[in-house]
Amino acid sequence: MSRRCELTGVGPMVGHSVSHSNIKTKRRFLPSLRETALQSEALGQSFRLKISNAALRTLDFKGGLDAFLVKADDTELSLRARRLKKQIKAKLAEKAAA
Repeated sequence: MSRRCELTGVGPMVGHSVSHSNIKTKRRFLPSLRETALQSEALGQSFRLKISNAALRTLDFKGGLDAFLVKADDTELSLRARRLKKQIKAKLAEKAAA
């Protein structure tokens, strides 16, 4: 699995390590990722996603996985997250119709 957040799309960045003598060597800045189990209230089950720590804080702020995914842009989401978003939207529409 790639080193990319499934919800925000954050991935590795490239930069320089700069020594005291100002010699620059290429390096990679890897995102702080963790695999966490997130609970979907609409679907009533939990999902394991590889997300960044910053995305985890954003989920708490936005009000959970469902609220975050409904408002999220599809271009940033992984394929698994897009499928999950589609399921959540269908379930919420079903509840609204009933």
